[in-house]
Amino acid sequence: MDWISPRRLNRLGMLNMNRRNVDYIARYNERSSYPLVDNKLKTKLAVAEYGVTTPRLLQVVRQQHEISHFREMAEGLGGFAIKPAKGSGGKGITVITGRDDDNYIKASGARVAAPDLERHLTNILAGLYSLAGSPDVAIVENLVESAPSLAKFSYQGVPDIRIVVFQGYPVMAMLRLATKASDGKANLHQGAVGVGLDIGTGRSLNAVQFNRPITLHPDTGLALENINIEAWEDMLEMAARCYEATGLGYMGVDLVVDANEGPLLLELNARPGLAIQMANGRGLLPRLRTIESLKRPHFTPRERANYAMNVFGAL
Repeated sequence: MDWISPRRLNRLGMLNMNRRNVDYIARYNERSSYPLVDNKLKTKLAVAEYGVTTPRLLQVVRQQHEISHFREMAEGLGGFAIKPAKGSGGKGITVITGRDDDNYIKASGARVAAPDLERHLTNILAGLYSLAGSPDVAIVENLVESAPSLAKFSYQGVPDIRIVVFQGYPVMAMLRLATKASDGKANLHQGAVGVGLDIGTGRSLNAVQFNRPITLHPDTGLALENINIEAWEDMLEMAARCYEATGLGYMGVDLVVDANEGPLLLELNARPGLAIQMANGRGLLPRLRTIESLKRPHFTPRERANYAMNVFGAL
């Protein structure tokens, strides 16, 4: 962040990590809700009751002996994703996009044999990718096919949308685009592009890579200034519904736009990072304080989404 002075950061209302941890995460997030969002399987089951759609669940592998059913389940599939239920930061996720005789084709184009995928499932169960290395569960989900209007901007990986939700209100959003540097993953710390989104319209505002401003995607070469997210109001309402589903007052909601299914929830994060501010070129604090000062909160997800669009749009 050396391209913005500390004085300007304060003027922009930037939320720092200490204040995030103490004033927002510790204050508004009940510890009892953490296991729900730290486990992708529990998240899927919980949000389904509140009308939030997620990628279709194909298989749950809880025990070593269940791995033997994996090949049979995957036989007729064109693609799927294997995920550790308690993984974080994208670790342990393997995305298969096709088949080549007895081999599976990964999103990177590399080929992998079925025994290798079965070993990967074994490693997931052993907790290789889980928080604190605890034993885990593997979930196999339907492959997300990104909407072409967004997929063209990303390098290999599926672009996703991070929305910070505070007390049920969407307060800031960004689009994350994979790059060659990020190895096809939408991880800003590894070099993915973050594109700030206008809460009011879903249009791109600003873009950064490694916290530095850019105007073109480094690999696709496409301009990042006129991106428009379809079904934006629906996505904000979906993010707002996650408040009722989890009870978490401060969280990150990660969504994708599937070409066939529309908006889908990928995962929730009880400790969302702060790079979203750099992508937007503005700070979270003024928006968080606006919500904290509300005398009469809005009780439905749609009302909260509409309020956010009206109040935080183009700010």
